[in-house]
Amino acid sequence: MRFLKLVVIFAFVGSLSTASLVALPGQAIADSLSDAKSAYDSGNYSVAFRLLSPLAEQGDVEAQIKLGLMYAQGYGVPKNCDKALKWYRRAAEHDVIEQATLGLLYEQGGDDCVPKNYGEAVQWYRRAAEHGYVMAQYNLGLMYEDGRGVPQDYVQAYMWLNLAASNNAGYAMLRDDLAKRMTSKQIAEGQKLSRNWKPKLP
Repeated sequence: MRFLKLVVIFAFVGSLSTASLVALPGQAIADSLSDAKSAYDSGNYSVAFRLLSPLAEQGDVEAQIKLGLMYAQGYGVPKNCDKALKWYRRAAEHDVIEQATLGLLYEQGGDDCVPKNYGEAVQWYRRAAEHGYVMAQYNLGLMYEDGRGVPQDYVQAYMWLNLAASNNAGYAMLRDDLAKRMTSKQIAEGQKLSRNWKPKLP
């Protein structure tokens, strides 16, 4: 069950999301992004950088991620971890999927520019989880269960895993395994927290 969290990492390095295209203000910008992606995928990083930079400044998540990767790997620009993290964080500021993905990168030590840091992982998971993103709720529950980046807390772990399981039955097994190590009072408290939980507004 724990390996299910790995799929979220592809959101950070994968193809352009439909949401980011919808948010673009015009066809010209969409075309520029398409050209930038083509240049990036073909290894023409100098062109990709020139096209991606203004799009990233305008808030396009995919462009911000690509720039972060270029700085992290030294593709077409000198490697610069500070700038890589800047763009990773900019991408995650208003996108719950990227918040969860950045949390995963911090949890696992995503690359040379994202060192393993459980405290940072918890913070980014929590931001996405509080907005109702199921994968982040699941991952945050695991962090509480294991006491990584936060004090171990089975009640909090149960709450987040229960919320995740309410939207994805595949997570119920881990929640139920955790319940076997909890008292009935702890379970009741975790269930109450789940019932009273409300997602934050975007």
